[in-house]
Amino acid sequence: MSNIMITGNDLTLDQIAAICRGHAKIELAQEAKRQILASRKIVDQLVEEEKVVYGITTGFGKFSDVVISQDQCKALQKNLIITHAVGAGNPFSEDIARGIMLLRINNLVKGFSGIRLETVQTMVDMLNKGVTAFIPEKGSLGASGDLAPLSHMVLPMLGLGMAYYKGELLPGAEAMKRAGIPTIELYAKEGLALNNGTQAMTSAGALAVYDALNLLKVADIADALCFEAQNGVVDALDPRVHQVRPHSGQMATARNLLRLLEGSKNTTRQGEIRVQDSYSLRCSPQIHGASKDAVNYVVDKVNIEINSVTDNPIIFKEDQAGISGGNFHGQPMALSFDFLGIGLAELADVSERRIERLVNPAYSNLPAFLTPHGGVCSGFMIVQYSAAALVSENKVLAHPASVDSIPSSAGQEDHVSMGTIAARKAGEIGKNVRRVLAMELMVACQGIDMRGNKGLGKGTQAAYDLIRSKVAVLDEDRELYGDINCCEEIIKDGSLIKAVEEALAGELETR
Repeated sequence: MSNIMITGNDLTLDQIAAICRGHAKIELAQEAKRQILASRKIVDQLVEEEKVVYGITTGFGKFSDVVISQDQCKALQKNLIITHAVGAGNPFSEDIARGIMLLRINNLVKGFSGIRLETVQTMVDMLNKGVTAFIPEKGSLGASGDLAPLSHMVLPMLGLGMAYYKGELLPGAEAMKRAGIPTIELYAKEGLALNNGTQAMTSAGALAVYDALNLLKVADIADALCFEAQNGVVDALDPRVHQVRPHSGQMATARNLLRLLEGSKNTTRQGEIRVQDSYSLRCSPQIHGASKDAVNYVVDKVNIEINSVTDNPIIFKEDQAGISGGNFHGQPMALSFDFLGIGLAELADVSERRIERLVNPAYSNLPAFLTPHGGVCSGFMIVQYSAAALVSENKVLAHPASVDSIPSSAGQEDHVSMGTIAARKAGEIGKNVRRVLAMELMVACQGIDMRGNKGLGKGTQAAYDLIRSKVAVLDEDRELYGDINCCEEIIKDGSLIKAVEEALAGELETR
């Protein structure tokens, strides 16, 4: 595979996943190198002329009124990193940590940061050779950017901190040595160019929204299997119903369900068995569709952010200006990732209701908890219990982080975004949603078998066949967590979506 070219302008979610999870290699575009060099030239001139520019010839935050001499510039930048590396908690996962570095590189190559080319190339080498900084996931207010996480990202570059290399956690200097990457010294502006930005929240949120796009498809597949298991009334999916309320996600969900159920002999028409289904089936286009619209709003915001300049100060070459603005403030991402968490949580909320309708005989007219030996066997009783626990946890996690703010830096930074907390929470919600959907897939297939399968639809047949190749019909009780793990794995590795889309000869819609 050829290297992915980094230009600062056109990085995509798919490329982020390929680099951060698939370890695809990157390379700086020639124009990006020229932009870096031109921007650095301006910083060198500002230092030479001893102009007062925030973070270049002054201190930081409340110390912005303290002028720094030329001979103190290197100490200023190193001290910035080592004093700001005060993160807490467990480390970010490898993919998120790699994403933090990747997104910082993509910001720096736009040529508004004043960093040296050698410093950026060090970061490129670390990504390509698999040196991943140990970055604690807590401790960022989301303005002035992700100061603590980004400072931890920089430490191994200086021969400090901790980093992973080939799966081993090592002192930063040792990790760099084993990878054959020289450590560096920071020059004027470079520490600030590296730790002022929204890359921690954006990396965590970008990977969460990438996964969310796949969960949108899985939710529709699980929903369609429940239509099969409950003899669902397909009249509610009639395109005319959705065209008169034309929210794009709602219409896309209805189309997906019709395609998945095409040819089914298990589904029914209005009045054949019942006039209408419960909301969790009948309103699933409206519910899933609203989550689609929410996720896609966030996708659009992330696509802007990953290719934007979030530095401070920003170096403008045309008039050799270093302007201290507020692009490091994470509010656009904080609100977006809170919205992402809420949109994702609803997928699990309605999924758990569909599980309940299958395991509860009062709703399903099937044996209680989908076991033929009720009493001695509990069947899927506690599967719904576990799903309910995850849904309840999501309700707590979905409380927005962005409505909070605690002033810092002696009141200079008097409003902060909490965007990194929002991004982390959205990722946790997504993991819980994936688990609940795995349970729904398993329960729906059991419901189909217990109802009596007259013939599945084109898409649901492919999903059912894959699930049954991993998870047998439940007759006698057995350990179910392994079955749930199998269903979760085919969501994680993409094989469920692949099997269904191959059967449909086309992709399911996510917007």
